[in-house]
Amino acid sequence: MSALPELSPASRRSARGRSRPARSRALGTLAAALALATTGLTGAAGAAPAEGTRATALREVMFVGNNWDGTADVIRSSGDFARIGRVNVIPDRDQRLTEIYLNPVKLAFFLGIRLGPGEGHDQFVDDMYSTPDGSAVVVSRPSFADVVSIDLASGRINWRFPVSGFRSDHMAVSPDGTRVAVSASTSNTVHVLDIRTGAQLGSFATGDKPHENLFTDGGRQIWNMSIGEVNTALDAPWLDWTKGDRHITVVDAATLAPVKVIDMRDRLDAFGRSDLSDAVRPAVFTPDGSKLYFQVSFFNGVVEYDVATDRITRIATLPKNPATSEDRTTWVNDSRHHGLSVNPAGDRLCVAGTMDDYATVVDRATLREGPLVPAAKPYWATVSGDGKSCVISESGADQVTAIDFATGLKTVSVPVGDHPQRVRLGHVPADWAGPAAR
Repeated sequence: MSALPELSPASRRSARGRSRPARSRALGTLAAALALATTGLTGAAGAAPAEGTRATALREVMFVGNNWDGTADVIRSSGDFARIGRVNVIPDRDQRLTEIYLNPVKLAFFLGIRLGPGEGHDQFVDDMYSTPDGSAVVVSRPSFADVVSIDLASGRINWRFPVSGFRSDHMAVSPDGTRVAVSASTSNTVHVLDIRTGAQLGSFATGDKPHENLFTDGGRQIWNMSIGEVNTALDAPWLDWTKGDRHITVVDAATLAPVKVIDMRDRLDAFGRSDLSDAVRPAVFTPDGSKLYFQVSFFNGVVEYDVATDRITRIATLPKNPATSEDRTTWVNDSRHHGLSVNPAGDRLCVAGTMDDYATVVDRATLREGPLVPAAKPYWATVSGDGKSCVISESGADQVTAIDFATGLKTVSVPVGDHPQRVRLGHVPADWAGPAAR
């Protein structure tokens, strides 16, 4: 087991208390969006252009959602991961805030999000994907309880879909880039939208507090993971029953009819780990779809689930940071570890050890961790464009960091905006040179 250098609480850089971007800054970042006329994100960039249009050569990049800023930074997808632009994803902020402050119920939930999952801040961008033609980016905005399509040439809103309830969360895009699934976390619903028009194609019910969504089997199924209530102080193991109904909901992606429900409580108990929560957090399938790896609330480790046999086969417990408090109520949204990716070869996992302030590459054959890379509240993990690196978002340091899958060592960190969370691969035109002059 690798040793983690003790990280004092003082070493964690907090983003709390920072001022909101000024209007002049928002206008400046909007100028960056004007250059993104054909931006595409994972799953959509490979789609054919509309009939009658000429295909545009694309440059692969990464989009980093800065949740407290309401911006998305555009960085290179490999190499030095240098930042090359920024997109404003809340151009309608004043209008949305006016509506919220005039509605007492909406205001109550808005402030609840700020005081709860927002850690004292508003949540302006959770997830994002582009349209197949790269003309717009679709963003879920938790504090505004909606999904919007933003025209990347003009920066204007193409369409807006208010989700049921009062908060939007994780999304997933279909492999062909035409549909986007978004969790409406307070109504226990997943909406499936036409990514071009914003029209709802259907919806399905989930467990309490739907979270992660994954299209599987070539887009034939959608898996949704519900995590239950994560904003109470009732975090002791014997109070786990207060967290609600948590399970995986699997639906047919074409009809949205239920296929099966997987309650990991039974599977964890059968494996002898009744002490673990059954709230499935970030999850990834192996490239062949045979195994699902996932994190659960309050746990510093990874669970392996065999899809064919419907059982948990292995559990890896990863190191704890000695500087991390064992008081569960201090862990953000019940997440001890939150962020997981798998490399293209399927032999390495990358784990974001959120509250333990590190990330590590895990050998999938042995489930043993490599070097522990110190990181400030890493909140997500994804794979670089060339497949060689794991890229984590350090929400406590306002940067993204690349870790080499082969060596497990950090290669570079790049500054981004306030509280980065989701990171997605995407594209811009090959001749795009950066944001428009300010």
